[in-house]
Amino acid sequence: MIENEEIVAIIPARGGSKGIKNKNIKLLAEKPLISYTIEEACKSKYIDRVIVSTDDEKIVEVSLKYGAEVPFLRPKELAQDDTPGIEVILHAIKWLEEKENYKPKYVMCLQCTSPLRRVHHIDKAIEMIKEKQAPALVSVCESEVNPYWMKVMDENNRLIDFIKTNVNFYRRQDLPTIFRLNGAIYIAEREILLERKTWFLEETIGYIMDRYSSIDIDDIVDFQFAEFLIKKGISQNE
Repeated sequence: MIENEEIVAIIPARGGSKGIKNKNIKLLAEKPLISYTIEEACKSKYIDRVIVSTDDEKIVEVSLKYGAEVPFLRPKELAQDDTPGIEVILHAIKWLEEKENYKPKYVMCLQCTSPLRRVHHIDKAIEMIKEKQAPALVSVCESEVNPYWMKVMDENNRLIDFIKTNVNFYRRQDLPTIFRLNGAIYIAEREILLERKTWFLEETIGYIMDRYSSIDIDDIVDFQFAEFLIKKGISQNE
């Protein structure tokens, strides 16, 4: 039985983007990129509010159209290339408390560059953090490249194991399973997030997602690949 504790989903979406112009509202398979995250978050049976944090009026307009709240405009100083992502979340949390006295139990960050993350991923991650009674959770997927097969090169171009071990892994099946952050889901208890200012604690747990749902759009190649998966229906797979 999952307790009914308030959860706010915050979607960071600044106006500037270097790799792809207006990336967050660029049409992906005929819909704005940000719309995929807003729509899936709004379908969640656990999320109480879906809030977009942006500095851009065009993003405000699109976000409202697809069902999100935009109760404030993010300050320009928190919409720079080098702005730490956690600062954007902390600003939203503090604004909601100061202006609306809104203090949910959990805060979730959903980046709109993960358009293939579905509502079942969101809800399963919420169920997991509650069932495990963990203070924080981040989503991961299996790494495409295993570091146990990675090498570094010395001044004589000799290949040296990146991870030194007494075990030789000759077959992929024998390699330890390695996970990487996929950027799709971050959840933490609000009070802990305010105190520690990070998602990554010793007690943080990982929620595993598949490789296709873990697509993170950084450049135009990622964008085109995500569009291909959507049009082929591959992204609908559980």
